[in-house]
Formats: sequence, C-alpha cells, structure tokens
Amino acid sequence: MTKKVIAVLAAFVLTIGVLGSVHAANLVQNGGFETLTNGSGQLGFNTNASGWSTTGYNFVFTSGTADSVGANGFFGNLQLWGPGNGSANGLPASSPDGKNYVAADGAFEVAPITQTITGLTPGQTYGVTFYWGAAQQSGYTGPTTDQWAVSLGGDTQSTSIDSIASQGFSGWQSQTFDYTASSGSELLSFLAVGTPNGEPPFALLDGVSMTAVPEPSSLVAMFAGVLLLGAILRRRVRAKNVA
Repeated sequence: MTKKVIAVLAAFVLTIGVLGSVHAANLVQNGGFETLTNGSGQLGFNTNASGWSTTGYNFVFTSGTADSVGANGFFGNLQLWGPGNGSANGLPASSPDGKNYVAADGAFEVAPITQTITGLTPGQTYGVTFYWGAAQQSGYTGPTTDQWAVSLGGDTQSTSIDSIASQGFSGWQSQTFDYTASSGSELLSFLAVGTPNGEPPFALLDGVSMTAVPEPSSLVAMFAGVLLLGAILRRRVRAKNVA
C-alpha cells in the first residue's frame, strides 16, 4: 500500500473516530440508576439516584427485588406484581439495560424525575433514548394504563399509552425522542401518567441516554471520505494491473 493511501486511510479513520466520540457521548449522568445512596427505596425519601431529583411517589428497585422483597417507602413496603409474588406476567429481574430500574406511580402523588443536562449547544438536536414498560402494584387488581411524558426544557413528547391487564406487565420497549436545545443547560424530565387512581399503575424506566444527533453535513463529510478512499484504492489496483 502506497504512503499516500496510508495517509488518506489514517486521516479518514481519525475523522470517523473524532466524529463518533463527539456524537456518542452520553450527557445523562447515572442513566441506568445504578448509583444509589441506599439501595432499593423511594427516591427522595430513603434513597437517591445520583444525578436525579424527584418529589413524587417514585421508586427504584435493584435487580430481582420488585416482586420479592420490594422497596420501602413513605407508606410502607411496595412491590410490583410478578412471578415472585404470584403473577406469571413475565416481569424479569432486571431491565434490558442492566440491574436497577425506576417504577413511578402515575396516579398518586405524581411528580417528575428530573436531571439538569449541561454542555448543550443551542440549536443542536439531541436524541433521548430509554427503556420503559408498564406494571401494577402488588396487592391491587384491575386493568391499568401507563405512559411517560418526557420533556427537555419546554418541549414535551409522550410515549404511547400502554394498557395492561390486572396484575400484568407490558414487557420492556425502547423509545427515542429528538429535541433541539434552546440553551446550554436544559432540564430533562420524566413524568409518569397512569390510570385509574386507586389501582396503582406504575411506569418503569431505565437506560436513559442523551446524545447529539449527527448533522447532515457531518454525514456528507464521512460519505465523501469513503468515496475518496475507494477511488484512490481503485486507481491503485488499476495501475498495478496495467504494470
């Protein structure tokens, strides 16, 4: 391989690496809720998740505890229906992202889970990706609905409404919303919305990330680099065959 080709290839790989590192950086702190002050519990009452704030009836469960030992809160121990307490609804020990996950009551003492995101570029588009699901508090029966209203600054987008049968679990699903930053610092907010009141619907959340969405100009530059490198390699091969 000629020195020219090597130089072009090295420059292209470096460019891809720089662009990838810029756009892949997760701006959310503790998006998996793995860093806790006191294990499972009610957020803001007897445990906290680093980087996050809330005043609502919102809990965090460590792996395997939601339908077994549960988590203690202001009104006592809380569990979700699952295989560990008599409902064969398929609730797994963990979310697809890892060990811990949040469960937020969408119909009782509702308040968002928030984090201030800094280092934003005004006018830049950012993708917020997360896993979510719907469940019901153990000890209660009846069909329920859940969804998340997700905000960045003044822009709010909502997931679909998930309806589950009594003592059910919806399964985990992935969601991505795009937002355009209006300032260098914005409040990221997750608000659980559920029905009916008195049959506690719980919206589940984990694996929150926020990354810059590549601009079209960056994608064009990357594709141009690929085409340039391909053309150089093709010319080299043709010249070698002629010789």
